[in-house]
Amino acid sequence: MRKINKIVVHCTDTPAGRPHTVADIDRWHKERGFRCIGYHWMIYLDGSVHAGRPESEIGAHVTGHNADSIGVAYVGGKSADMKRIEDTRTPAQKAAMFDLLKKLKQRYPGAKIYGHRDFAARACPCFDAKDEYKNI
Repeated sequence: MRKINKIVVHCTDTPAGRPHTVADIDRWHKERGFRCIGYHWMIYLDGSVHAGRPESEIGAHVTGHNADSIGVAYVGGKSADMKRIEDTRTPAQKAAMFDLLKKLKQRYPGAKIYGHRDFAARACPCFDAKDEYKNI
């Protein structure tokens, strides 16, 4: 098994309230040249958690940090009209993210939680994940 030092939170950079699936993201990532979906976990609008790339495999979600990280993404991150970056998480997504991150921290106790924005000049996710989840 890989040594996991980081759990990196992402948004899908999609409009608020518009559902997308692992299959959608897998297709988009393949169109960008990835082998398959780059995230290990996806959280849908209803709070359901879905597996993406197996955790045993290196992800494709944060340049320079994939080998030792797990990528978690929630659907959303943009206003409904796609003109603004927004924290569009539903209450169900927030609860599911918290629960999933707790489970991942139990599995990888030495890992720290970050947002994609901590490693790239992007507003992904659309909130400060490092601060929000610092007590997990």
